[in-house]
Amino acid sequence: MARDPDQTGAFVFDLVDDDTDLEPPAAAAGSAAAETPDDDGAEHVGPPPSGWLGGRLRVLAPVAALLAVVLGTGFAVDGVRDSVRMERMRDARGGVVDVSSPLEETWAWEGAVGPFGSMTRGLTNDVAVLGGLLAFQSERRLVGLDPATGDEAWVVELGAAPDCGPMGYAGLAEITTSTLVCVAGPDRDRQVTVVGPDGVAGAARSLGTADLRRYGRARPGSDGTVLRAQRVGPEPVGALDSVECTESTWECTGTVEAGRDLEIRAEDAVTGEERWSVTVPFRPTAADRCNNWSGTSWSSTGGTTDFEQMIDTEGFGARTTGELVRLYGCGIEAGVTTTGEVLGLGLEPGMSEVSPVSGGGYIEYEYDEDEDDVRITLYSAEGDVVREFDGRRRVLEPDAVDTVEPGLLIAVGPDAPRLRAYEVDGSQRWGVSSPADVTRFIAQVAGTAVVASWSGAVHGLDLATGAERWSWNGSDTDEAQPGEWYEMRGFTDGDSVLLATHSGNGGIGMVSLDARSGAVLWEREASADRTGGGFDRGLVAVDGNLVDVTPRGVRGLG
Repeated sequence: MARDPDQTGAFVFDLVDDDTDLEPPAAAAGSAAAETPDDDGAEHVGPPPSGWLGGRLRVLAPVAALLAVVLGTGFAVDGVRDSVRMERMRDARGGVVDVSSPLEETWAWEGAVGPFGSMTRGLTNDVAVLGGLLAFQSERRLVGLDPATGDEAWVVELGAAPDCGPMGYAGLAEITTSTLVCVAGPDRDRQVTVVGPDGVAGAARSLGTADLRRYGRARPGSDGTVLRAQRVGPEPVGALDSVECTESTWECTGTVEAGRDLEIRAEDAVTGEERWSVTVPFRPTAADRCNNWSGTSWSSTGGTTDFEQMIDTEGFGARTTGELVRLYGCGIEAGVTTTGEVLGLGLEPGMSEVSPVSGGGYIEYEYDEDEDDVRITLYSAEGDVVREFDGRRRVLEPDAVDTVEPGLLIAVGPDAPRLRAYEVDGSQRWGVSSPADVTRFIAQVAGTAVVASWSGAVHGLDLATGAERWSWNGSDTDEAQPGEWYEMRGFTDGDSVLLATHSGNGGIGMVSLDARSGAVLWEREASADRTGGGFDRGLVAVDGNLVDVTPRGVRGLG
């Protein structure tokens, strides 16, 4: 596509990247962002993303060799540009080769997605992207699925009670990883195996009952590790003295004053050598939050339990991503990095969370009782404090980006909405009045930040200045109240933005917008289908292909 007349930059560079100029982003003279001073006193326009120029030159090099052939033919130039863009999107977060035309089902794979009993273990729809394949457990098998054809590239047979990871919930936190670790077998003889992108499983290592007693039950970790965790220390006395529970209302008041610490250990999955171990100390916790609400149990309950585990002082659970182990349980909520750094120890259990940032680093949230006041801290990948976001309600990352570089972070305020955009290093790029109550950062593409509000309105903001370029609202105000549909996930092909939407009854729909103008390219109303329409499904981009995952099967869209 030709560059819009109002975009700057030499056209020879447009052959390389149709979405962005090779000039660093700068605030437009006279724009709202340039005129409005920031509340923090920071400059509105920050430096370009780290590695910005290097990324462009990496794309330029292979294309330059083709220029002599294609300069004489406009169609060839467009073809080279499209090919480069499509290849780039295979590696980009949320990247799909083409979403400008209506998507139809191209293949279907039927079977269980998740281990046996996954619904009760909080593992529904857990998948990973492994070597360009969609990988997931299917009861006692590990399946590697080709996202272009739906063919099983390989299948690894697992033992009893298998547990493979790291994986994430499809459509929310799917994980790209270089290896998967699988733990399987009876407690007396659990075995751990590492599976690579080619589906070849290494030699199994016996975990043994001695280590089970010494370190606790094993679960798969990231970066080729096995994680073990257990409560340690003597049983506390009088921990529930101030707690009162009312069976008729299922409510507990007071504070659980004491409990046992949690020790977590990471060992090499192949050799068993310890990589790190840390102890997360118990912290006094409000009685109504002294439980494992994560839906993923690491070990069975062994401590004091009232009213069917309303208070559970011993149970705990975790979610493991490629960058963080998120621990949940009575008095020990925290995040542990892949190097053993513990985050969140200064926060109140049950009123806080730690999440990884896609561009590297971590975000820590601490809420008050009503969740009106939020303290947000940005950490580097090494666990150092980078920035605190005062007066913000949430920091949003884009679902999809049109580059392999990290996306911006957009901090959303509570009342009198105001948006601020930050680099992952904490430097601020701009701050503007919000066009609406923004709740989602859908995509960062073609110099546009695409955001959405609770009402269904979607806004395209200039990535350099924050000024609004366009807006679009999919809610039919004549027949439906705002909020009856919402954006589930965003994807991009570098030119267009695909919005996957849910209706109030769980049906799924799709809308494709031009990233530069907001024009609707195509739209499909939300409706359920045979693969299990509803809220237990998620869309995932794998090697430039879009796949739809449900607990009962997977299908390709193209």
